[in-house]
Amino acid sequence: MSDIGEEFQADRTRTSSDDAALWRRFRGVAGEDAKVSTLQKLKLTGSAPTAYSLHLKNLLPPDDRRGEALLRDIWRIGQQRIVLQPGQSPWSVEMPSRHFADRVHRFGWACDLAQGEAGKARLIALTDDWVSKFGKFHGFAWRLEPTTSRCWNWLRCGPDLLEAGDDDVRTARLESLSRQLRYIQETLGAANDPKSRWLGAVVLVAGSLCLRAGSGLGDALDRLEAECTAQILPDGGHVTRSPAHVLTALIHLQTLSDALQRAGRPVPDWMDRWIPRIGAMLAFFQAGDGALNTFHDGDESRPEVVNAALDRLSAPPRKFMFAPKSGFQKVEKGDLRLVLDCGEAPPRPFGDHARAGALGFELSDGPARIVTSCGYSAEVNVDWQAAVRRTSAHSTLILGGRDSGVFIVNDETRLRALIGPEGIAAKRLEEAAEIWLDAQHAGYKAAYGLLHRRRIFISGEGDRLTGEDSLVRPVAQTPADDKKPIPFEIRFHLHPTVTAMMGKDAIRLMCDTGHVWRFRTSHEGARLEKTVYLARGIVEQPEQIVLAGFADPNGDGSQPPNCIRWAFVREA
Repeated sequence: MSDIGEEFQADRTRTSSDDAALWRRFRGVAGEDAKVSTLQKLKLTGSAPTAYSLHLKNLLPPDDRRGEALLRDIWRIGQQRIVLQPGQSPWSVEMPSRHFADRVHRFGWACDLAQGEAGKARLIALTDDWVSKFGKFHGFAWRLEPTTSRCWNWLRCGPDLLEAGDDDVRTARLESLSRQLRYIQETLGAANDPKSRWLGAVVLVAGSLCLRAGSGLGDALDRLEAECTAQILPDGGHVTRSPAHVLTALIHLQTLSDALQRAGRPVPDWMDRWIPRIGAMLAFFQAGDGALNTFHDGDESRPEVVNAALDRLSAPPRKFMFAPKSGFQKVEKGDLRLVLDCGEAPPRPFGDHARAGALGFELSDGPARIVTSCGYSAEVNVDWQAAVRRTSAHSTLILGGRDSGVFIVNDETRLRALIGPEGIAAKRLEEAAEIWLDAQHAGYKAAYGLLHRRRIFISGEGDRLTGEDSLVRPVAQTPADDKKPIPFEIRFHLHPTVTAMMGKDAIRLMCDTGHVWRFRTSHEGARLEKTVYLARGIVEQPEQIVLAGFADPNGDGSQPPNCIRWAFVREA
């Protein structure tokens, strides 16, 4: 992972011009300031409702630690922090980065702050200050994605925010919210960002119920149904293959279903069909500690949030071990749990944030996470979010320093979309107490003529996992003219809660839960290196196990150097 980290400056060393360049590079069209014509501004004006017809229920438990910090005027996003004077608003000072400002303008922190009378009063004051400064229009703050997020977060706060205070300030909030909803409705049809399209559709349904007594509800529900069809896979996964997107989609649909019922309106059949499917996929991705796996824009979402969504299901979620449309295999034996990524990148524009982690896996022992990827968090800066898309940020094999998929610029979004890898497939065999996973991909075939095959075997009570990575030249392919060995690395990224110690014949892995495992391999030269981990909202630096070597371009994968065997063994 050192090759990724060296590409990026530490946040604290950046100038404003560096930050602007990084923002343009990694946010593309979605990062550009919004622009409206004179005619569009006229369309934003209109009579606001005089009262709310309904308020959303906030179904999620607040982040009390974040709320307490905000009440002390400490604003932390990722590695960046500002400390305000009492009563000061964050947009009244120079923020550390565009990313920091973007997160602030989304108001994702609002429900965390609104705990207790002091927190509610502070939120109301900040919201009213925002309305006075940005409530009519602002290019950066009114980009479609943060605007949809902000409207949703305001509506989640309900009467504690929206109906507090004197008539004048309540009216100003209501007018600004109505104006933003009109802006979303006006611009959503031309949006090419899937996140904005999804949340925009969700917010328009909520706005119809909460502000318009159901006016326009049919059209809003039709738009949301279309997004469900486009973005939710038949097995309940999200088309981006991200566990975090599965969680947010389920919460959005559950919130709207509750609002429809309280408004005395029928819940559409399609919503009742999607919710249990998505819930089953969320349970598939829930690790032993209650949080989520970190594949593809996934982070360690707070366990209480995941449990809150699962607890609202009308029936226990369906259990399964293979998600064919989402492209994941799962194995559970005793407390041992492994999830293998065996799917290709989603189509554009859903591949704009996809990660080249083919055949990467995550391994845990009960609540103890052992092997993971470098993770992801929307809180950390945008360059780090982009860095962990590379193959070397995942627990898999990297050949010739190349990514297993191909990154190609999407001209519509100006982001680098992932394509491939070709030929990715996995099969599963279970006999008695033994489970085999056999997977492969052809992501390196075009460049080197080799397939990457990964076989994983689990037996007994889940106290041993044996793996084999091989590089195979297909029999039907002519021998390579260039017989120069090709460098490879196999990386196993360890979770920050794991302490690794190099021994004579094994690497000892000690989890903070007390679980102890040993990593063994017949491959010479196993070493420990520093890596990074983002999935807990900051950039941490745990360790990774690296197996490096040189592959024979004409090898059949049956023996070294093209066959590398390894194992994780639990200590008694």
